[in-house]
Amino acid sequence: MAGYLPSLLILLSVYAMMMHTGLSLTNRYGRFITWDDLSIEKYSAVGNSKDTAGTRVIVVSKDGHGDSRTVQGAINMVPNGNSQRVKILIYPGVYREKVTVPITKPYISLIGTGRGETKITWHSKASDRDSTGNPVGTFFSATFAVEADYFCANEITFENSAPPAKPGAVGEQAVALRLSGDKAVLYRCNILGTQDTLFDHQGRHYLFHCFIQGSIDFIFGNAKSLYQGCTLHAVATSYGAVAASQRNSPAQDSGFSFLHCRLTGSGMLYLGRAWGRYARVVYAYSRIDGIVLPDGWSDWGDSSRRRTAYFGEYKCHGAGASLRKRVKWARSLSYQEARPFLGRNYIDGNQWLRM
Repeated sequence: MAGYLPSLLILLSVYAMMMHTGLSLTNRYGRFITWDDLSIEKYSAVGNSKDTAGTRVIVVSKDGHGDSRTVQGAINMVPNGNSQRVKILIYPGVYREKVTVPITKPYISLIGTGRGETKITWHSKASDRDSTGNPVGTFFSATFAVEADYFCANEITFENSAPPAKPGAVGEQAVALRLSGDKAVLYRCNILGTQDTLFDHQGRHYLFHCFIQGSIDFIFGNAKSLYQGCTLHAVATSYGAVAASQRNSPAQDSGFSFLHCRLTGSGMLYLGRAWGRYARVVYAYSRIDGIVLPDGWSDWGDSSRRRTAYFGEYKCHGAGASLRKRVKWARSLSYQEARPFLGRNYIDGNQWLRM
């Protein structure tokens, strides 16, 4: 412990100096995501441009009038180890490319001009072959993959345009967006696909007023995420499911909370399936249309998961919200039981959100 003392004294000295000069350690390193991180009010000419807050802006334009013609090209311009917010403004157009935000490039904001105007799309599915001839798998089928922390997106459409999966088909998983980093915010984004549309892989994520479309397990993974005011739109032609939580242990702090959401579309859907033995999914204050199966929830074909999965509903409404025929092992939550899932504190938002 003694060996850490000089470093600690230096850190305290720096902190005291910053407090004396009115600077904030939090603001300096962007540890909180704010509304400013999701917008660009004004910025200077293309080429090392900055917005009015002094944040670097990279412009993507298909016509060559920006800093990059592609989204991946713009992300490549962000330095590894980046510690400052960088905003990537994407002009209208359909960008046909697979994109990755690597773990070495946190604090990136992707800002479109309208979710109906700016689309990033590709068509990979799990059974596609990579350069070695092996299937790429669900993980690498993603059109857009986020592996870095503190990612933001506003007014962007992420799409996997692979043909809809047929019931019982193998290798048809086609991810539009994979979120593998911690502390991500998506606002007014469209996430479009069919089977396995949004791979909410790991980390804490906040999706606010987004539109998410799919058919089978179209929100899945082991993240701890709050979906607030989102539309969950099913395009199932027969049976399907909205959420598949991969939580495999009571020690894993993960699960999906759907707050003030709308479930619309077609098909006969489960609200959730117990992909993991300790799957956790809660719907609260949400409108559920009549496309939901009366029993509501699936044990993934393993009856032992009925004792360990945590599937709950609280004050939902709509033709599909009746609890009368729900499986007996699902929960009709009291306020005290639902309370941990009813706001941004569910994802520790007090530690990283200022919105």
